[in-house]
Amino acid sequence: MLEARFLVEGMSCAHCEAAVTKALQAVRGVSRTQVSLETRRAEVRFDPAQTTVAAPARAVGDAGYTLREA
Repeated sequence: MLEARFLVEGMSCAHCEAAVTKALQAVRGVSRTQVSLETRRAEVRFDPAQTTVAAPARAVGDAGYTLREA
């Protein structure tokens, strides 16, 4: 398992935080997520045999937010 940390752009409320969390959890190979509206950060634990570090960024982008590697 690998961990990646991201900056999340576009979150402004608890609903946004929940939407980003849901998008990250839907990515195949992601086993753990932690999203913070307060710090505008997300931590993702994933299996590199099942996904890449770019997949969470695409999923969050599809949800209307921007994920950048921290």
